[in-house]
Amino acid sequence: MGEGGDPRVLVPINRLVEALVDPARRGRTVLIVLASYAVVWTLYAALAKSSQDIHFDMGEVVAWSRDPALGTPKHPPFSAWVVGAWFSVLPLTDWAYYLLAVIVATIGLWIAWVVSGDWLDGDKRVAGLALLTLIPFFNFQALKFNANAILIPLWGATTLWFVRSFATRSLGYAALAGVAAAAAMLGKYWSIMLLAGLGVAALVDKRRAAYWSSAAPWMTAGVGLLALSPHLAWLAAHHFTPFGYALNSHASGSFADALLSAMAFLAGVAGYVSVPVLLLWVAARPSAAALKDTLWPSDSSRRFALVAFAAPLLIATLAALLARAQIVSLWAMSAMTLLPVVLLSSPILMLSRRAVVRLTAIAVAVPLVVTLAAPAIAIVIHRRGVAHHATHYRLLAGEVERIWHDTTGRPLRLIGSYTNLVNGLAFYLSDHPSTYDVLGPDQTPWVDQARIAREGIAMVCPLDEAACLKAATGLADRNPGSRRTEVSIARRYFGVTDTPQRYLIIMLPPRA
Repeated sequence: MGEGGDPRVLVPINRLVEALVDPARRGRTVLIVLASYAVVWTLYAALAKSSQDIHFDMGEVVAWSRDPALGTPKHPPFSAWVVGAWFSVLPLTDWAYYLLAVIVATIGLWIAWVVSGDWLDGDKRVAGLALLTLIPFFNFQALKFNANAILIPLWGATTLWFVRSFATRSLGYAALAGVAAAAAMLGKYWSIMLLAGLGVAALVDKRRAAYWSSAAPWMTAGVGLLALSPHLAWLAAHHFTPFGYALNSHASGSFADALLSAMAFLAGVAGYVSVPVLLLWVAARPSAAALKDTLWPSDSSRRFALVAFAAPLLIATLAALLARAQIVSLWAMSAMTLLPVVLLSSPILMLSRRAVVRLTAIAVAVPLVVTLAAPAIAIVIHRRGVAHHATHYRLLAGEVERIWHDTTGRPLRLIGSYTNLVNGLAFYLSDHPSTYDVLGPDQTPWVDQARIAREGIAMVCPLDEAACLKAATGLADRNPGSRRTEVSIARRYFGVTDTPQRYLIIMLPPRA
């Protein structure tokens, strides 16, 4: 046995908890802990995903970054701006992309740690951070960087500064809340749910009169609108195209379908947080009074936190029902900032140091164990296969470049295919071409027929994708000098080759 009767293996964890609780050491210690967290989960991603290529959603964000604008046909541009800045410094490689994804999630954890300090004491604050790391939103799900993942720190920052602005009516915090709110809206329009939820929390709190009669809310609104104004002008100029995409891609068709989707959304969110909630239940064994005080806190400050946490989720559910739209529980990945406060802030809820040490030990062990298992996970994934040709992007890109450079001496500026394949391919092409969606040209407005004629294009279609073949060959037939090549691609990993797939590669060289 080690110190305090704990098993010897828990002695380092106990010392870690002591450092995180100590006001003189906790700031430096939590940064070291979170940096280690980022390193381990990046290593996990690089190993576990080594038998496949990046997700096509990640490739799409890179494609957007190559033709920067104040908006995209699907989402606001913030994720593309971040990716463009990141890869202007780091190499365009899988590991660097996973590092970015993990850092974004880790910043969200740090913000949650800062926010929780306004409500939780040392031990509970440590427990809250440990429990958050056991939610897949901050690791497994966050590895796919997209418009949902970027919201994790943006919702966190908006929540942090709005909470402090509401409590203090400081114009500084109010301005920061406005900047963060605008950034969140530039990440994904889904962020309107957060802003509505925070507004509801400020309206139902008994301190509302002092807040709304101050300059703070108007400072937040003014700064936020000012920061959003260039994008709002872009939206108006482009006929609010992303709104149409959102409504069309998530329409449910009937109220019954929307109701089922809403119920699945709430059940999915509950499922994602179930492990930390169950662990806390076992660790704290809360009394009936503690449960009651958690579900409806006795003081206004904690009730404010509860409403600010729950309102965005409930408003999203209601909005989906009214709009008859589908919503997905994964979209709640950015809504967890206040969860530790909601679960742990009741003074009636008792949590011993020994329980905190054990929760922290679990949080430390999970990423280490899954990283050790990562090579086996990669092998299993390879043997089972991956959808959307995601094992072939890199290999197919090599074939495309070889044929293109045999055809013309110019750099490859345009790559065409259907949405998933073209975005996966584009990431691995060394000439960094722009993408052209042959099935939905309106999704790639940076390419028109004049640009295709001027720069040429390489198009790729799997031979079993009839719609892609029809669109690509139709374009080739309208342009003289095309060259068509069929290739067979198969990926070999640890001695096992996946199912070969045949592709048609069409080259349209630039016109003289």
